[in-house]
Amino acid sequence: MNDAVRLQEPRFSLAAGTQHVMGACQLVDFCRWLTATRGLRFHSYQELHSWSINQRVDFWQACMDFSGIILQRKASSVLNPGEHFWLDRWFTDAKLNYAQNLLHFRDEHAALVFCDEQGNRETVTYAELHRRVAHLAAWLKTQNVTAGDRVAGFAANRIETVIAMLAATSLGAIWSSCSPDFGVGGILDRFTQIEPTVLFAVSAHCYAGKIIQHQATLEKLIAGLPSLTSVVLMPDLYSNQNNKPAASSTCKVIEWQRIPGLLTGFNSAPLPTPVLEFYAADFSDPLFIMYSSGTTGVPKCIVHSVGGTLLQHRKEHQLHLNLKRDDVLFYFTTCGWMMWNWLVSGLASGATLVLYDGSPFHPEPDILMQIAAETGVSIFGTSAKYLAAAEKAGVKARGNHKIQNMHTLLSTGSPLSAEGFDYVYRDIKADLMLQSISGGTDIISCFVLGNPVQPIYRGEIQCAGLGMDVAVYNEDGQSEQQQKGELVCRQSFPSMPVGFWNDAGHKKYKAAYFERFPECWTHGDYAEHTAQNGWIIYGRSDTVLNPGGVRIGTAEIYRQVEQLDWVLESVAIGQEWDSDVRVVLFVRLREGLTLDDTLRAEIRQQIRTGASPRHVPAVIEQVQDIPRTLNGKIAETAVRETIHNRPVKNKDALANPTSLVEYEALAGQLQH
Repeated sequence: MNDAVRLQEPRFSLAAGTQHVMGACQLVDFCRWLTATRGLRFHSYQELHSWSINQRVDFWQACMDFSGIILQRKASSVLNPGEHFWLDRWFTDAKLNYAQNLLHFRDEHAALVFCDEQGNRETVTYAELHRRVAHLAAWLKTQNVTAGDRVAGFAANRIETVIAMLAATSLGAIWSSCSPDFGVGGILDRFTQIEPTVLFAVSAHCYAGKIIQHQATLEKLIAGLPSLTSVVLMPDLYSNQNNKPAASSTCKVIEWQRIPGLLTGFNSAPLPTPVLEFYAADFSDPLFIMYSSGTTGVPKCIVHSVGGTLLQHRKEHQLHLNLKRDDVLFYFTTCGWMMWNWLVSGLASGATLVLYDGSPFHPEPDILMQIAAETGVSIFGTSAKYLAAAEKAGVKARGNHKIQNMHTLLSTGSPLSAEGFDYVYRDIKADLMLQSISGGTDIISCFVLGNPVQPIYRGEIQCAGLGMDVAVYNEDGQSEQQQKGELVCRQSFPSMPVGFWNDAGHKKYKAAYFERFPECWTHGDYAEHTAQNGWIIYGRSDTVLNPGGVRIGTAEIYRQVEQLDWVLESVAIGQEWDSDVRVVLFVRLREGLTLDDTLRAEIRQQIRTGASPRHVPAVIEQVQDIPRTLNGKIAETAVRETIHNRPVKNKDALANPTSLVEYEALAGQLQH
């Protein structure tokens, strides 16, 4: 029995007298609205969730109406079932535009606040955001960008990137982006598949005090992407060098500030704002193309729809997060992670979004908390990895920063351990709602997440998302509670991908999600549905360890190891050994420490006591670095393949591929 089940004291509950923290609750308002308009009454979140999946057509229509989504034409039907799960289509004859919904506020309320590690700051109002998007959209029209064209970003998390995305999607074009820490190979693996016509790019970016120039990278991209007709260089904040890449015979290079209407400052004369016309897209028309991690081959191009993305994000922001106009929403993310798209959708609520670019620990370990205090962040989003690293770095916000506005903290990217919950409430803020959330790039949203009306239990995700028929299946495809198994979704939902790019007959799409359990979405997470109707994610199911036939999620081991303050991070894999599997653990220690038998014994004791004897690694080795994907997730599969002397299929998908060299050296040693 794990701590999350034993410790049943809620950390937060509206019923416990903390309503003043959240103010008005939109989830409660939604239930009242359902009572007034449909005669429905719900006494608990579980009742509401059951209705949302048992009467899903009524739920998604109600969600569409309540969220205030702007439609250019209403749908005559909600769901047209397909021959298979993946062919279901939602709101098929509706017409709408994503950018129109994000730009319907046009006042002097702050829309975007940009901050970086070097102290650069900029604020743009909703009125100014609309003006700049209108000018850029007008320019894109002169470049013959039309509906269905792909517009890409090699982009930092900046105001210009948001403007570029909104301008492109206002025209019905498809947006796709990578962050500037991607290598040339990783970018080309992605963008060559979708053939963009326009690329928005940064010529330099700064991380951890280092300025990285991209002239050579951009020249390789221009050469490697013959579909490009224009590259737009965003303003350079970090370099006085003339690092403009050379144009080609088919692709011109233009600076952002030379596009009419985008130059700002004392010397710029305002131009009349063009009329911003919004292309009337079908609900299932492509909006974003995102990418799988690519660690097992060329990244898959996941196509997300206009309506599905918007409706799902509005549901999560309003009903689960309680995002309101007076909120200041921050998420530590890059433009290569789906949380950037999720963050930007917050403009539809009229909130202020804080965009941060740079290291989360430079120039000070608490830089993000400083920015949260400075900008008045009320909803702070980050990753479990950041919280674990912040605890080891001694980041403590309680009493050190004016973060009284912060009422919610979000964590995703990997499972948040029970001890991570303790750290947040002990050292960040006691009176906030901690929402651990989980979903992914595959659905550009969440399967399981939080809500403002239920207790929070240490180590658990609060609930399944409304309209998401989530369950845990055993090996026989049977639903189980309080048992570990595969996380599945038994019914279709609007934010499912419309497919993969260039995937004839949906072959790759079906293989990715519907091969294990036909007519049921298999997400690839190893999970448990708890007695409190909460959820625990134990890691990816394809990296589950299986020593002696006992399935162990890697997060169960990491949770214990992270409690040792002299271990910075770790990666566990299953090594084929003596007709079975043994667990091998690699640890990165604080500077100056060397792993010896005493430290190994301490690690084993921590895991044995905190988890079980079955979790104890057979081998523990010290390493200098842990391989990670470009999105910052531990690349367990790459380590496992390296240890077995098998090729890692796509090292360009790794942020630090050279880290595998020391694992290659250890592979021979581990064969004996």
